[in-house]
Parts: sequence; C-alpha cells; structure tokens
Amino acid sequence: MNEANKALEKKLNIGAVIVSIVVIALVILMRGENKPDFGIDFSFLPPVYSAMNALCAVALACALYFVKQKNIKAHQRSIYVALGLSVLFLLCYVLYHFTTPETSYCHEGNIRYVYFFLLITHIILAGAILPFILFTFIRAYTGQIDRHRKMARWVFPLWFYVAVTGPVIYFMLKDCY
Repeated sequence: MNEANKALEKKLNIGAVIVSIVVIALVILMRGENKPDFGIDFSFLPPVYSAMNALCAVALACALYFVKQKNIKAHQRSIYVALGLSVLFLLCYVLYHFTTPETSYCHEGNIRYVYFFLLITHIILAGAILPFILFTFIRAYTGQIDRHRKMARWVFPLWFYVAVTGPVIYFMLKDCY
C-alpha cells in the first residue's frame, strides 16, 4: 500500500472511531426521561426504520451473492445501499427514541425470553459492530482487499444478524406500541 493510501486509511479510521463514539453516545442519551416536543408525532417511524433494516439485510444478502459470483461492482453497489440504509435507519431510530417514551414489551409467557434474548443480542452487537463495519469498508475503499476479506468474514454475519433481528424485534413489539 502506498503512502497516500496509508494516510487516507489513518484519517478514515479516525473518522470511523469518532462516528462510532458519537452514535453510541446518542444511543445512551436518547434513553433519558425528558423528551423534547417538536410538535410532531414520530410514532410512524418504527415500521419505517424496521423496513430500512429489512432492506439492509436484503442488500447484504445481495452483496454476499455478488461477491461469491465475483461481480465486484454489484457487490460494491449493494454495500453502498446497505450503508445508506443503515445511516437512514440510524437517523430515524435516534429521532424516534429522542422524542418518544420507551415502549415496554407487553406479552407474557416464554415468548418474553425469546424477545429479550433477541433484543439484548441485537443491542450489544449493533453497538459493537458499527466501528468494524466502517473499518471493513475502509479496507476495501483503500484497496486492502485481503484485509477487507479477513474482516468481512466475521463482520458480515454479525451485521446481517443485526439487520435481520431489528425487524423481528419490531414485529414482536408491534402490538405494544
């Protein structure tokens, strides 16, 4: 890798760390009790951001298919779509949770254990995987394909899990809104 790419990678890595810290801080802050009132009811957002998560999972599945077919351009486009949907998801998710009281799970029985298992693993992995998604992207963007592949082998399934479990959690919580 040439010096220009090393410098670019370093700058992008710093940006990825900053973005990750800001996102995690926002997620922590949005759990507060005092919700601002913008005069708009944002209760329409959960199905919207859940759909974005589902579409992200589809884009990721397409990306995997295309890379297995060695169609790198289509793989790249699919990853850009997945990243774009993830950014839109995050904006909607944070807006909703900054302005709306938290919804409690309202069902009884063993399904509660399934719900909380999915919710807890989803939240932990979503927070933990964000910087690694960005680092994996940066490796490809700066032409470090071998390093990209090594990271993608474990980052991809975790990102896919988060993208799939998001809509599942929404549907399990839907009756509780």
